[in-house]
Amino acid sequence: MSPELRAPTAVRAISSMATAALLRALVDHYQRHAGQTVELVSIGGVDALRRVTEGEQLDLVILASDAIERLAQGNHLLPGSRVDLVRSSVAVAVPAGARHPDVSSEQALRAAVLAAAHIGYSTGPSGAGLIALLQRWGIEEQVRSRLVQAKPGVPVGSLVASGQVTLGFQQRSELQTQPGVEVLGDLPAACAIETIFSGAICSLSQQPTAAGALLTYLHSQETAPIKRQHGMAPA
Repeated sequence: MSPELRAPTAVRAISSMATAALLRALVDHYQRHAGQTVELVSIGGVDALRRVTEGEQLDLVILASDAIERLAQGNHLLPGSRVDLVRSSVAVAVPAGARHPDVSSEQALRAAVLAAAHIGYSTGPSGAGLIALLQRWGIEEQVRSRLVQAKPGVPVGSLVASGQVTLGFQQRSELQTQPGVEVLGDLPAACAIETIFSGAICSLSQQPTAAGALLTYLHSQETAPIKRQHGMAPA
């Protein structure tokens, strides 16, 4: 096959689970319309960060903005390639069929947390945000024995669905696709937890131009409706 007819090499992208469903939808559309193959791996954010820092041959990484910043400081990204893609709110959920506690205000949510038998949270930015909130409320020590942290890559929603936790906190985009749970809503405005997810080209990318084209598409206004369908807002 002549070079000009050779199929383009796949762009290798990695992300955390929070954006997995969204990115699958966007990548599917991009592959069909751009003629560029994309290999997307979505895993726990901690593991995704580790794979990039350990020098795996990857072209594009999409993670929470603080993780992207850490990668930039470690010279694992092409300078100036970072693009903020979506804003994602943390929501709260209960097992399907369970009583719905009042979470409509910060005071009500605090009371619901204090009353919960077990509270699920993640290893990602939503989990860090919840712990900071518990500390601000002054109840972290009081509820510590009832906190259940999902293992990296394990959705908090699965702990909720199985009954291991009675109240679960995670990105809405992850909770709303989990069978067996009922999402009560995003956290009240006074104590909302929002995460920005960003994308950047890996410094070891062998095809930065193709990775950049995909990143441009992921940031485009064309993708805004799909982002909203998956419980996120364009950044």
